[in-house]
Amino acid sequence: MSARDLIQEALHSLEANKGRSLLTILGIVIGIASVIAMTSLIGGIQNSLVNSLGLNAARMVQIYSSQELTDSDVQKLQKLVPQIEQIGIVDSAYTEYKTGDKSYTVMAQGVDSDMLDAVGASKLVAGRTYTEVESKAGSRVALISRGGADQLYGNEQDALGKTIKVSNGEVQIVGVIDGGGDSMGSLTLYMPRETISGLFGDENPSFPSVTALAAEGTDMDELCKTIESKVRAMKGITEDDEYDSVSATSMKSAIDALNSFMGAFSLIMGAVASISLLVGGIGIMNMMLTNVTERIREIGIRRALGASRRDITAQFLAESSALCVTGGLLGVLIGYLLAWGLAMFASGSGILGELGASGQITPSFSIATVLLAFAVSVGIGVIFGFYPARRAAKLNPVECLRYQ
Repeated sequence: MSARDLIQEALHSLEANKGRSLLTILGIVIGIASVIAMTSLIGGIQNSLVNSLGLNAARMVQIYSSQELTDSDVQKLQKLVPQIEQIGIVDSAYTEYKTGDKSYTVMAQGVDSDMLDAVGASKLVAGRTYTEVESKAGSRVALISRGGADQLYGNEQDALGKTIKVSNGEVQIVGVIDGGGDSMGSLTLYMPRETISGLFGDENPSFPSVTALAAEGTDMDELCKTIESKVRAMKGITEDDEYDSVSATSMKSAIDALNSFMGAFSLIMGAVASISLLVGGIGIMNMMLTNVTERIREIGIRRALGASRRDITAQFLAESSALCVTGGLLGVLIGYLLAWGLAMFASGSGILGELGASGQITPSFSIATVLLAFAVSVGIGVIFGFYPARRAAKLNPVECLRYQ
């Protein structure tokens, strides 16, 4: 039999038992849809979490020293370590902002204009960033994340020009930046360091830390070790000092840990969803065995007309494969729609904000995953359809013709 004849026979067989065929492929549909939806959604969440850290997150290094680093120390460190592209002090302070009956925890980040790119706060969604002149003058201007703008004002454009009370004064929002997925009830504001100094006094002090941005292609682990060594030398701190310490931490390690965790979670979810494929495969085998029993006389007639055992095997394998291919196509389509539906629900419910992701999640569809899931569905049709097909092929033609 030609491939065209096999396909026509398989489709004719499925059409003759529409109800049974649909119920049989349901397990395949659920399995494929679950795999596509879960892996796509998890990939989208992973991308959102990484993006919320900033475009340069993998190149960022947080430097801590028990002996506070000054501006002159920072300038000296940049000269000593040529792999550092940018470095500066970032002041952090916390306060509370109330509007109406709502209260928000505000994390104010004091970042000079030349360091906005280093901390991942330079990708504008609306408005502008503050200038070097505004940084040196301590102007009461600030940048807010997209998530914070959505919480306070509903959208990015409405946030521009608004003022927020921060500690002992107010700042005006001049720009909205991408990333920085604030959770519900918390906001992040970026403003000049001089502004932080003017707003926060001794009662509510700011805490300085040093952030560095490595050059492209730098070995982050080696860089962290080099920075620690140089800072210890500058401050006269030994490695075994019980009272003073120095540490340099790369965001790359945190991103790698996140990717590893999300990858393992995706693998587990895929394994759970694969159980549905196994159940669907068993259903395929059960239906094909039933088909063999119901079509014994048809098999005998085909053999009497010259069909070989190979032709009978190919015919039943084509039918089981057609079931799985149909289930695979429906599963991919339903999985695609389900992933978008879950992403919209997660974004609207604020669940992702609690995880630190940005407000909108875009499912990450991988062609490789779709092709793999589809190939698995075809493989299931061949594997679980092989035994019924061989059973049909081994039937005695004479006994088949006598079967009532």
